[in-house]
Amino acid sequence: MTGDDTKHLPLEDTHVAAGARFGAFAGWSMPLTYPAGVMKEHLHTREHAGLFDISHMKLFEVSGPGAASLLNRACPLDSGALEISQSKLTFFLNEAGGILDDLIVTRLGDERFMVVANAGNAVADEKHLRELANGFDASVEPLDRVFLAIQGPEAWAALSRAGIETGALLFMHGVEPRKNWFMSRSGYTGEDGFEIGLPEADARGLVAKLLEDERVMWIGLAARDSLRLEAGLCLHGQDITPETDPAAAALMWAIPKEVRASGAFIGADALRASVERGPAQKRVGLKPDGRQPVRAGAALFDGDGKPAGHVTSGGFGPSAGHPVAMGYVATPLAKPGTRVFADVRGTKIPVDISSLPFTPHRYRKG
Repeated sequence: MTGDDTKHLPLEDTHVAAGARFGAFAGWSMPLTYPAGVMKEHLHTREHAGLFDISHMKLFEVSGPGAASLLNRACPLDSGALEISQSKLTFFLNEAGGILDDLIVTRLGDERFMVVANAGNAVADEKHLRELANGFDASVEPLDRVFLAIQGPEAWAALSRAGIETGALLFMHGVEPRKNWFMSRSGYTGEDGFEIGLPEADARGLVAKLLEDERVMWIGLAARDSLRLEAGLCLHGQDITPETDPAAAALMWAIPKEVRASGAFIGADALRASVERGPAQKRVGLKPDGRQPVRAGAALFDGDGKPAGHVTSGGFGPSAGHPVAMGYVATPLAKPGTRVFADVRGTKIPVDISSLPFTPHRYRKG
């Protein structure tokens, strides 16, 4: 990719002023770390409130009399069963049941839904949804918004001080608190937190107010990755791909039982067949023995030296206090406590299958 094709965040000047170190991610120039460094950023989010610029992600509004039917075709979802303001993790699947993207869909009204898609897939997702929409009385509108996340136990208090009350909003719900704003109580860290899509002018004002609060600190992509890995959350393109189906990815909990049984979503037959025969591999947590992190791409072997799977995400878990990883192992090995071995530059590192998450989730559900 040439530098000319790289997309830039609307608030890039703010990150430059904050001393961000930038790197490429999904076609975007993104802040990787700030002067505090990844370890401090990570721990600050777990203890206080971390502010993330996630404007590389895409918001779509899907509306019209056929909006629910369109989403039920596109995703293994019963969107009509969502209450107003309820959010749901779901997927775009291909005909083979593979995950094209993971999404969060929020019901905003009788015929209006908000869809949040991942950066690397935003263009393909829009094309996919628009093509499908031709068969339905529904429109797909990509929104031009700055998208911010504020995560951590003091996120609600920092927002309150900045004039945004969150008390009535519970985990996995989303509302429109102001014109052209969308706010959900969700995130990618395992902590209580919020994601807010809003016009650039409003975003600049909100960021300035939030950063006046010593509880709030900019957090880069590096700590976003370590936070989500400790929380056992998937990164599309690594932990889930078009070659992975939700059964292998241990994500069937996101698909309601009646949708599994009779939904007419794309990939339904392939996914039912996969569930029936049982996936050959399963996504698991991996806890390396010792202090040596095991990175994405490392091959895994069983005790007899036979191939057992591979690592999809890995690094050090600052809150866990030890290396953490996720990956896929042959289904018979996918039990916590089973020992496998990761090949790290020719050395076999012992790795124990671990239940996820590595740090407890602290969402505000009630």
